Amino acid sequence: MESGNNTQISGFLLLGFSERPELQLLIFGLFLTMYLITVCGNLLIILAVTSDSLLHTPMYFFLCNLSFVDICFTSTTIPKMLRNIQTQSKVITYEGCITQIYFLILFAVLDIFLLTVMAYDRFVAICHPLHYTIIMNHRLCGLMILVSWIVCILNSLLQSLTALRLSFCTNLEIPHFFCELNQVVQLASSDTFLNNVVMYFAAILLGGGPFAGILYSYSKIVSCIRGISSAQGKYKAFSTCVSHLSVVSLFYCTVLGVYLSSAATHSSHSSATASVMYTVLTPMLNPFLYSLRNKDMKRALKSFFEMVAIKGIILLGQKKYP
Repeated sequence: MESGNNTQISGFLLLGFSERPELQLLIFGLFLTMYLITVCGNLLIILAVTSDSLLHTPMYFFLCNLSFVDICFTSTTIPKMLRNIQTQSKVITYEGCITQIYFLILFAVLDIFLLTVMAYDRFVAICHPLHYTIIMNHRLCGLMILVSWIVCILNSLLQSLTALRLSFCTNLEIPHFFCELNQVVQLASSDTFLNNVVMYFAAILLGGGPFAGILYSYSKIVSCIRGISSAQGKYKAFSTCVSHLSVVSLFYCTVLGVYLSSAATHSSHSSATASVMYTVLTPMLNPFLYSLRNKDMKRALKSFFEMVAIKGIILLGQKKYP
Protein backbone atom coordinates (compact mmCIF):
# COMPACT_ATOMS: atom_id res chain seq x y z
CA MET A 1 0.00 0.00 0.00
CA GLU A 2 1.36 3.36 -0.97
CA SER A 3 1.32 6.53 1.04
CA GLY A 4 -0.23 9.69 -0.25
CA ASN A 5 -3.74 10.83 -0.95
CA ASN A 6 -6.83 8.72 -1.28
CA THR A 7 -6.35 8.05 -5.00
CA GLN A 8 -3.15 6.11 -4.28
CA ILE A 9 -4.44 3.94 -1.43
CA SER A 10 -4.98 0.29 -2.30
CA GLY A 11 -6.66 -0.64 0.97
CA PHE A 12 -6.74 -0.78 4.77
CA LEU A 13 -5.82 -3.48 7.27
CA LEU A 14 -8.63 -4.67 9.56
CA LEU A 15 -6.85 -5.89 12.70
CA GLY A 16 -9.96 -7.53 14.17
CA PHE A 17 -10.14 -8.84 17.74
CA SER A 18 -6.94 -10.81 18.14
CA GLU A 19 -3.84 -11.71 16.15
CA ARG A 20 -3.35 -15.01 18.03
CA PRO A 21 -3.70 -17.85 15.47
CA GLU A 22 -5.20 -20.29 18.00
CA LEU A 23 -8.19 -17.97 18.54
CA GLN A 24 -9.06 -17.47 14.87
CA LEU A 25 -11.00 -20.73 14.53
CA LEU A 26 -12.99 -19.96 17.69
CA ILE A 27 -13.79 -16.42 16.48
CA PHE A 28 -14.77 -17.77 13.04
CA GLY A 29 -17.12 -20.38 14.53
CA LEU A 30 -18.67 -17.95 17.01
CA PHE A 31 -19.42 -15.24 14.45
CA LEU A 32 -20.60 -17.71 11.81
CA THR A 33 -23.07 -19.14 14.33
CA MET A 34 -24.33 -15.70 15.38
CA TYR A 35 -24.65 -14.61 11.74
CA LEU A 36 -26.67 -17.70 10.78
CA ILE A 37 -28.95 -17.28 13.82
CA THR A 38 -29.46 -13.60 12.92
CA VAL A 39 -30.31 -14.28 9.27
CA CYS A 40 -32.53 -17.31 9.96
CA GLY A 41 -34.30 -15.68 12.92
CA ASN A 42 -35.13 -12.44 11.11
CA LEU A 43 -36.04 -14.32 7.92
CA LEU A 44 -38.49 -16.45 9.92
CA ILE A 45 -40.10 -13.27 11.28
CA ILE A 46 -40.56 -11.95 7.72
CA LEU A 47 -41.95 -15.26 6.41
CA ALA A 48 -44.29 -15.71 9.40
CA VAL A 49 -45.73 -12.20 9.06
CA THR A 50 -46.17 -12.32 5.28
CA SER A 51 -47.81 -15.77 5.39
CA ASP A 52 -50.34 -14.89 8.13
CA SER A 53 -53.10 -12.49 7.08
CA LEU A 54 -53.92 -11.73 10.73
CA LEU A 55 -50.48 -10.11 11.10
CA HIS A 56 -50.95 -7.73 8.18
CA THR A 57 -51.07 -4.73 10.52
CA PRO A 58 -48.85 -1.62 10.82
CA MET A 59 -46.94 -3.01 13.83
CA TYR A 60 -45.90 -6.19 12.00
CA PHE A 61 -45.30 -4.29 8.75
CA PHE A 62 -42.69 -2.20 10.59
CA LEU A 63 -41.33 -5.36 12.26
CA CYS A 64 -40.78 -6.95 8.83
CA ASN A 65 -38.85 -3.89 7.73
CA LEU A 66 -36.78 -3.98 10.93
CA SER A 67 -35.94 -7.66 10.37
CA PHE A 68 -34.91 -6.98 6.77
CA VAL A 69 -32.68 -4.08 7.85
CA ASP A 70 -31.10 -6.21 10.61
CA ILE A 71 -30.20 -8.90 8.05
CA CYS A 72 -28.63 -6.27 5.79
CA PHE A 73 -26.85 -4.62 8.73
CA THR A 74 -25.06 -7.78 9.85
CA SER A 75 -24.40 -8.83 6.23
CA THR A 76 -22.42 -5.63 5.73
CA THR A 77 -19.70 -6.66 8.18
CA ILE A 78 -19.74 -10.33 9.22
CA PRO A 79 -19.24 -12.05 5.80
CA LYS A 80 -16.18 -9.90 5.10
CA MET A 81 -14.72 -10.66 8.53
CA LEU A 82 -15.31 -14.40 8.07
CA ARG A 83 -13.73 -14.23 4.61
CA ASN A 84 -10.65 -12.50 6.02
CA ILE A 85 -10.24 -15.15 8.73
CA GLN A 86 -10.68 -17.96 6.19
CA THR A 87 -8.10 -16.51 3.78
CA GLN A 88 -5.83 -15.32 6.61
CA SER A 89 -5.91 -11.83 5.14
CA LYS A 90 -6.67 -8.58 6.95
CA VAL A 91 -6.94 -6.41 3.83
CA ILE A 92 -10.03 -4.52 2.71
CA THR A 93 -9.79 -2.41 -0.43
CA TYR A 94 -10.26 1.36 -0.27
CA GLU A 95 -13.43 1.09 -2.36
CA GLY A 96 -14.65 -1.78 -0.18
CA CYS A 97 -14.04 0.23 2.97
CA ILE A 98 -15.97 3.27 1.72
CA THR A 99 -18.80 0.99 0.53
CA GLN A 100 -18.91 -0.72 3.93
CA ILE A 101 -19.04 2.66 5.69
CA TYR A 102 -21.93 3.73 3.44
CA PHE A 103 -24.08 0.67 4.11
CA LEU A 104 -23.19 0.50 7.83
CA ILE A 105 -24.40 4.05 8.39
CA LEU A 106 -27.44 3.49 6.17
CA PHE A 107 -28.72 0.43 8.02
CA ALA A 108 -27.68 1.62 11.51
CA VAL A 109 -29.67 4.86 11.15
CA LEU A 110 -32.55 2.96 9.50
CA ASP A 111 -32.69 0.77 12.61
CA ILE A 112 -33.09 3.90 14.75
CA PHE A 113 -35.77 5.37 12.47
CA LEU A 114 -37.75 2.13 12.41
CA LEU A 115 -37.65 1.84 16.21
CA THR A 116 -38.96 5.42 16.38
CA VAL A 117 -41.77 4.72 13.91
CA MET A 118 -42.71 1.61 15.89
CA ALA A 119 -42.82 3.67 19.09
CA TYR A 120 -45.23 6.09 17.39
CA ASP A 121 -47.34 3.13 16.26
CA ARG A 122 -47.60 1.89 19.88
CA PHE A 123 -48.42 5.44 21.04
CA VAL A 124 -51.36 5.68 18.60
CA ALA A 125 -52.55 2.13 19.40
CA ILE A 126 -52.64 2.72 23.16
CA CYS A 127 -53.48 6.42 23.45
CA HIS A 128 -55.88 6.67 20.46
CA PRO A 129 -57.26 3.13 20.00
CA LEU A 130 -60.55 4.23 18.39
CA HIS A 131 -58.72 6.19 15.68
CA TYR A 132 -55.82 3.74 15.22
CA THR A 133 -56.92 2.30 11.86
CA ILE A 134 -57.70 5.79 10.54
CA ILE A 135 -54.37 7.34 11.63
CA MET A 136 -52.11 4.36 10.86
CA ASN A 137 -53.44 3.78 7.35
CA HIS A 138 -51.47 2.10 4.56
CA ARG A 139 -50.52 5.43 2.98
CA LEU A 140 -49.02 6.86 6.19
CA CYS A 141 -47.13 3.62 6.99
CA GLY A 142 -45.65 3.47 3.50
CA LEU A 143 -44.80 7.17 3.59
CA MET A 144 -42.96 6.86 6.92
CA ILE A 145 -40.87 3.96 5.58
CA LEU A 146 -40.14 5.83 2.34
CA VAL A 147 -39.08 9.02 4.15
CA SER A 148 -36.87 6.98 6.50
CA TRP A 149 -35.09 5.36 3.54
CA ILE A 150 -34.62 8.70 1.72
CA VAL A 151 -33.20 10.48 4.80
CA CYS A 152 -30.88 7.56 5.63
CA ILE A 153 -29.64 7.25 2.02
CA LEU A 154 -28.87 10.99 1.86
CA ASN A 155 -27.13 10.91 5.24
CA SER A 156 -24.99 7.89 4.27
CA LEU A 157 -24.12 9.51 0.95
CA LEU A 158 -23.03 12.72 2.69
CA GLN A 159 -20.90 10.85 5.24
CA SER A 160 -19.26 8.73 2.52
CA LEU A 161 -18.54 11.71 0.27
CA THR A 162 -16.85 13.58 3.12
CA ALA A 163 -14.73 10.46 3.77
CA LEU A 164 -13.65 10.40 0.11
CA ARG A 165 -11.92 13.78 0.44
CA LEU A 166 -9.55 12.52 3.14
CA SER A 167 -5.86 11.86 2.54
CA PHE A 168 -3.85 9.16 4.30
CA CYS A 169 -0.21 8.46 5.05
CA THR A 170 1.43 5.11 5.80
CA ASN A 171 -0.59 4.11 8.89
CA LEU A 172 -3.59 2.34 7.38
CA GLU A 173 -4.35 -0.10 10.20
CA ILE A 174 -7.92 -0.08 11.53
CA PRO A 175 -8.11 -1.76 14.99
CA HIS A 176 -11.60 -3.08 14.27
CA PHE A 177 -13.32 -5.93 12.44
CA PHE A 178 -15.04 -3.52 10.03
CA CYS A 179 -14.47 -0.08 8.55
CA GLU A 180 -15.87 2.27 11.17
CA LEU A 181 -16.09 5.88 9.97
CA ASN A 182 -14.62 7.36 13.14
CA GLN A 183 -11.60 5.04 12.96
CA VAL A 184 -10.99 5.92 9.30
CA VAL A 185 -11.21 9.65 10.05
CA GLN A 186 -8.67 9.26 12.86
CA LEU A 187 -6.18 7.70 10.39
CA ALA A 188 -6.42 10.64 8.00
CA SER A 189 -3.43 12.95 7.54
CA SER A 190 -5.56 15.77 6.08
CA ASP A 191 -7.88 18.19 7.86
CA THR A 192 -10.84 16.32 9.41
CA PHE A 193 -12.79 19.29 10.77
CA LEU A 194 -15.60 18.97 8.19
CA ASN A 195 -15.86 15.22 8.78
CA ASN A 196 -16.16 15.67 12.56
CA VAL A 197 -18.79 18.38 12.14
CA VAL A 198 -20.87 16.22 9.81
CA MET A 199 -20.49 13.13 12.07
CA TYR A 200 -21.48 14.87 15.30
CA PHE A 201 -24.29 16.86 13.68
CA ALA A 202 -25.74 13.67 12.16
CA ALA A 203 -25.36 11.84 15.50
CA ILE A 204 -27.26 14.57 17.36
CA LEU A 205 -29.95 15.08 14.71
CA LEU A 206 -30.51 11.49 13.50
CA GLY A 207 -29.62 9.74 16.76
CA GLY A 208 -30.77 12.12 19.48
CA GLY A 209 -33.89 13.32 17.64
CA PRO A 210 -35.46 9.86 17.21
CA PHE A 211 -34.48 8.95 20.78
CA ALA A 212 -36.32 12.03 22.05
CA GLY A 213 -39.32 10.94 19.95
CA ILE A 214 -39.24 7.47 21.51
CA LEU A 215 -39.04 8.94 25.03
CA TYR A 216 -41.96 11.28 24.28
CA SER A 217 -44.07 8.42 22.87
CA TYR A 218 -43.48 6.23 25.90
CA SER A 219 -44.10 9.07 28.34
CA LYS A 220 -47.54 9.47 26.75
CA ILE A 221 -48.06 5.70 26.76
CA VAL A 222 -47.27 5.49 30.48
CA SER A 223 -49.68 8.36 31.17
CA CYS A 224 -52.44 6.61 29.22
CA ILE A 225 -51.81 3.26 30.94
CA ARG A 226 -51.92 4.91 34.38
CA GLY A 227 -55.34 6.31 33.45
CA ILE A 228 -56.79 2.83 32.82
CA SER A 229 -58.87 1.76 35.82
CA SER A 230 -58.64 -2.05 35.67
CA ALA A 231 -55.41 -3.95 36.35
CA GLN A 232 -56.20 -6.34 33.50
CA GLY A 233 -56.59 -3.40 31.11
CA LYS A 234 -53.26 -1.96 32.21
CA TYR A 235 -51.51 -5.31 31.71
CA LYS A 236 -53.07 -5.81 28.27
CA ALA A 237 -52.08 -2.30 27.13
CA PHE A 238 -48.52 -2.60 28.44
CA SER A 239 -48.02 -6.11 27.02
CA THR A 240 -48.52 -4.78 23.47
CA CYS A 241 -45.35 -2.67 23.71
CA VAL A 242 -43.11 -4.85 25.92
CA SER A 243 -41.31 -6.43 22.94
CA HIS A 244 -40.61 -3.08 21.30
CA LEU A 245 -39.50 -1.53 24.59
CA SER A 246 -37.10 -4.46 25.10
CA VAL A 247 -35.57 -3.97 21.64
CA VAL A 248 -35.23 -0.20 22.13
CA SER A 249 -33.61 -0.68 25.53
CA LEU A 250 -31.21 -3.31 24.17
CA PHE A 251 -30.19 -1.15 21.20
CA TYR A 252 -29.63 2.12 23.06
CA CYS A 253 -28.06 0.48 26.13
CA THR A 254 -25.53 -1.36 23.96
CA VAL A 255 -24.69 1.80 21.99
CA LEU A 256 -24.26 3.71 25.26
CA GLY A 257 -22.18 0.84 26.64
CA VAL A 258 -19.88 0.93 23.61
CA TYR A 259 -19.44 4.69 23.99
CA LEU A 260 -18.70 4.51 27.72
CA SER A 261 -16.37 1.52 27.23
CA SER A 262 -14.30 3.26 24.56
CA ALA A 263 -14.23 6.49 26.57
CA ALA A 264 -13.12 4.73 29.76
CA THR A 265 -10.49 2.36 28.35
CA HIS A 266 -9.22 4.43 25.38
CA SER A 267 -8.51 1.06 23.77
CA SER A 268 -9.58 0.48 20.18
CA HIS A 269 -9.60 -3.30 20.66
CA SER A 270 -11.93 -2.92 23.64
CA SER A 271 -14.16 -0.71 21.52
CA ALA A 272 -14.17 -3.34 18.75
CA THR A 273 -15.22 -6.02 21.22
CA ALA A 274 -17.93 -3.79 22.72
CA SER A 275 -19.29 -2.84 19.26
CA VAL A 276 -20.24 -6.50 18.73
CA MET A 277 -23.14 -5.77 21.11
CA TYR A 278 -25.01 -3.49 18.69
CA THR A 279 -23.64 -4.72 15.34
CA VAL A 280 -24.20 -8.45 15.93
CA LEU A 281 -25.88 -9.25 19.25
CA THR A 282 -28.83 -6.83 18.99
CA PRO A 283 -29.94 -7.95 15.49
CA MET A 284 -29.55 -11.58 16.62
CA LEU A 285 -31.72 -11.14 19.73
CA ASN A 286 -34.49 -9.05 18.10
CA PRO A 287 -36.40 -12.07 16.66
CA PHE A 288 -36.35 -13.78 20.07
CA LEU A 289 -37.58 -10.66 21.86
CA TYR A 290 -40.48 -10.29 19.40
CA SER A 291 -41.49 -13.95 19.30
CA LEU A 292 -41.01 -15.26 22.85
CA ARG A 293 -43.34 -12.70 24.48
CA ASN A 294 -45.78 -12.34 21.59
CA LYS A 295 -48.70 -14.80 21.34
CA ASP A 296 -49.61 -13.71 17.80
CA MET A 297 -46.06 -14.24 16.59
CA LYS A 298 -45.85 -17.64 18.32
CA ARG A 299 -49.09 -18.68 16.62
CA ALA A 300 -47.89 -17.43 13.22
CA LEU A 301 -44.56 -19.24 13.54
CA LYS A 302 -46.33 -22.45 14.58
CA SER A 303 -48.68 -22.18 11.59
CA PHE A 304 -45.76 -21.48 9.27
CA PHE A 305 -43.81 -24.54 10.44
CA GLU A 306 -46.93 -26.72 10.17
CA MET A 307 -47.51 -25.47 6.62
CA VAL A 308 -43.88 -26.20 5.68
CA ALA A 309 -44.12 -29.68 7.24
CA ILE A 310 -47.34 -30.49 5.35
CA LYS A 311 -45.85 -29.31 2.05
CA GLY A 312 -42.76 -31.40 2.76
CA ILE A 313 -44.88 -34.51 3.38
CA ILE A 314 -46.85 -33.90 0.18
CA LEU A 315 -43.65 -33.52 -1.87
CA LEU A 316 -42.19 -36.71 -0.38
CA GLY A 317 -45.43 -38.52 -1.17
CA GLN A 318 -45.35 -37.31 -4.78
CA LYS A 319 -41.76 -38.50 -5.19
CA LYS A 320 -42.51 -41.89 -3.64
CA TYR A 321 -45.76 -42.45 -5.54
CA PRO A 322 -45.50 -40.43 -8.79
